[in-house]
Amino acid sequence: MSSPFLASVRHDLRLRGYSIRTEKAYLYWIRFYINYTGKRHPTDMGAPEVKAFLSYLANHRFVAVNTQKVALNALVFLYHKFLGIELGDLGFSLATKQRSLPTVLTREEVSNIIGSLSGRNRLIIELLYGSGLRVSECLRLRVQDIDLQGLSLTVRNGKGNKDRQTLLSPRLKEPLSAAIGEALVLQKQDNDRGVGPSLPYALGRKYPNAHCAPKWVFVFPSTGLCRHPVTGVICRHHLHQTVVRKALQQAVITAGVTNKKVTCHTFRHSFATHLLESGTDIRTVQELLGHNDVKTTQIYTHVLGQHYAGTSSPLDRL
Repeated sequence: MSSPFLASVRHDLRLRGYSIRTEKAYLYWIRFYINYTGKRHPTDMGAPEVKAFLSYLANHRFVAVNTQKVALNALVFLYHKFLGIELGDLGFSLATKQRSLPTVLTREEVSNIIGSLSGRNRLIIELLYGSGLRVSECLRLRVQDIDLQGLSLTVRNGKGNKDRQTLLSPRLKEPLSAAIGEALVLQKQDNDRGVGPSLPYALGRKYPNAHCAPKWVFVFPSTGLCRHPVTGVICRHHLHQTVVRKALQQAVITAGVTNKKVTCHTFRHSFATHLLESGTDIRTVQELLGHNDVKTTQIYTHVLGQHYAGTSSPLDRL
């Protein structure tokens, strides 16, 4: 990054333990804000410029509500935490949006889409649906996170930096074992070249041989090596999300599911909805999904068909 100012913002973000994705998003919007204001230094500006920038995004760039919120969070971090400047009341109200109902597939549609996939991509989608994972959580799975005997998965540093456990379908024991075996073979080849999987935080310095330990191997490793964005060490990261998304897009077309917008996250929605349909209590679903508040989980009660919690339409009683 050429700007010393943005480099110092990045350093502060890492010092505070923000994720790489949050770091990239905040730096993007801070850079956008500075360019929008004619490259004036943020200390020479304040609430009026921030308000004007947010209004510009809403009225001229037509950004989504969530995008507005990310931009606002980035600027709040810049002023309140990094610069130590209070913005006060901006007098700006974010655009509001009613919560939309999630897209949910039928069991037949799930089966048809999964049937249109094969190998690694099929296993990933099966994990999204069978365990309620986000695609990022699935791709970050390491060997130590999988308990094939106890049929459980451990999601580490999920949304909100939370760890949780979720269930693992017995049907996936064999393909997961095979995937782990392939990943370990690749690790052996990498170790012979002096490299290994990307490691969290400063683990590589604390344990110099950690890259040789099987437990740190990604179950779904990338096809190539890369440079770690923080440490600069050459390593093998996990598979990129775009690989899965492209495979899923083709599978949806092959399966003939043309009336719904299907993404990787759709399978997490379907996981929750189908569990509730089958009689699983909502608090259990909340725990499996890792929601802080049961109100977040309750959205799935609105997309259920008949017979949720023993409730049927009054028309059926006529």
